[in-house]
Amino acid sequence: MKKLLTLIIMLNVYGFTYAQKKLVKDIDFDGKMDTVYIDETDYKIVCRLSTQNFKKLKSNEIETAGDNTYIEAKKNGFEIRVNWMRAGYACQFRYEKNEKRIRVIGMTEYAFGNAANDGSGEASINLLTGDYIGNWHYYDHLANNEKGELVKIPTIKAKMPLKKIYLEDFDEGQYYAMTDKFSPLVEKHEDLERKRRAKR
Repeated sequence: MKKLLTLIIMLNVYGFTYAQKKLVKDIDFDGKMDTVYIDETDYKIVCRLSTQNFKKLKSNEIETAGDNTYIEAKKNGFEIRVNWMRAGYACQFRYEKNEKRIRVIGMTEYAFGNAANDGSGEASINLLTGDYIGNWHYYDHLANNEKGELVKIPTIKAKMPLKKIYLEDFDEGQYYAMTDKFSPLVEKHEDLERKRRAKR
């Protein structure tokens, strides 16, 4: 009896994990159900759309994908979420009717930083408008009579022209390219906040 109960629990856990990696939804807005999932063998996003005769549309391999990677439904499409131990990111996709292609329209990221939460925060990038919003922290070891303090950098808002990214071009390299593009901006605002606090 115990073995049977254990087996049922394991199957339920497996089913839950699998469900997180497969989505059935009308992605191309024709009233018919489409399927989006992560291929477990090569870690690619696979979309099968009714308007394209359910042909497999694939992303590039997402090398950082694993057990904590899953697909989630969104109002206008779907999102892939990749979670690591203390950080992660998500990319939102939408079907473009005129182009008949699936496009990345947004990215978000979060980080808990190190043990002192240095480098913790979150950010979002709207790839349709080029808008970036970041809320980040750094740890000031000299603050609070050298007891240290976690400092919030004032919210960073910026706009930058961004190229279009489509499903067939997508892998984690696209995410890293975006973060690399905005990292100097975060460093600049951190430096400004450090200087502002030093003058107090």
